[in-house]
Amino acid sequence: MWLDHLVRGGKSRRKPVFSFLESGMAGQAGRTLRTRVYVDGYNFYYGCLKGSRYKWLNLHALFENHILPSILHKGPGGLPDQHELLPVAVKYFTATIVETAAKNSDSVSSQDTYHTALENFCAGRLNIVKGYFSVSQVRAPKVDEANPSKWPRHCERVDIWKFEEKQSDVQLALHAYHDALTGQVDQVVIASNDTDLAPALQMIRDNSNVVVGLVNPTSDHRRPPNTSLVQLSHWTREHITEQELAAAQLPRVVPRKRGVSLKPTSWYARPDLLEPALTLATAVRGSKGAAFKWLSTPNEHLGGAIPLDLLESEAGAAAVTAYMEDWIAMHVKRDNPK
Repeated sequence: MWLDHLVRGGKSRRKPVFSFLESGMAGQAGRTLRTRVYVDGYNFYYGCLKGSRYKWLNLHALFENHILPSILHKGPGGLPDQHELLPVAVKYFTATIVETAAKNSDSVSSQDTYHTALENFCAGRLNIVKGYFSVSQVRAPKVDEANPSKWPRHCERVDIWKFEEKQSDVQLALHAYHDALTGQVDQVVIASNDTDLAPALQMIRDNSNVVVGLVNPTSDHRRPPNTSLVQLSHWTREHITEQELAAAQLPRVVPRKRGVSLKPTSWYARPDLLEPALTLATAVRGSKGAAFKWLSTPNEHLGGAIPLDLLESEAGAAAVTAYMEDWIAMHVKRDNPK
């Protein structure tokens, strides 16, 4: 089964957690573990979300509906543990993007919109814990183009910009350790592949009976979980599937106390194809909201496809644009006969 490769249990990565599912044991339940998830936002973004269409992610839904139900870990009695998320189920450790170092002009506003949407939609079930980014000028050795294997100490030193996320990993480690040692949780689930967290996991194992779960935040099979983290975990989820990310998206429009949070246009699969189509649809429908409603509805003239889905490819965008242009031309001719 594909899950045999996805989830591993025990201290050894070679032992699948499904090995305990013997006849007579299926359907029985073991202990219920009060569970909290600790997400390393930086690690998660670069492992699962960068360059993807899934940035508008509902982290709570991802773990509640997809990750945790896939985990089959046996307790002391040999029966599968049950995972019960606490009221504050997810702690999300991240940092606000620095505008001067942002890749895109809307990066800061898009991140802020996402954080607001996530907090409002999850309604207390998710806490965002923020560190910060440090931007500084430093001198560093430059890779020698003629001899890339030359030792750094022998290379020319140049001025560079250095970007570092500060406090996020430290805060994650402290929160997980504090929650474990104060009896708030029976299980901590760490969504990170950062070996800097190994000492915290070691201390949790040494000083409590709390179960440690590890989720490697990558959506491919090329980056395995770090061995040091695996050895300190009771179970390991080796990657997150694209299907799971797709199934755990926030709604495009998330209400808040005053107004709404809208999924940024740049976070769709192909914003370069969406934006001109959205402009055309808005001109016809009268508002961007009405245009999105039309783009999100199956269209019989497009073979029952959803226009928004078609706008993820060149061919699909051409079909949507051609249909809209034909519709506009037909109605202009009808409304303005010669």
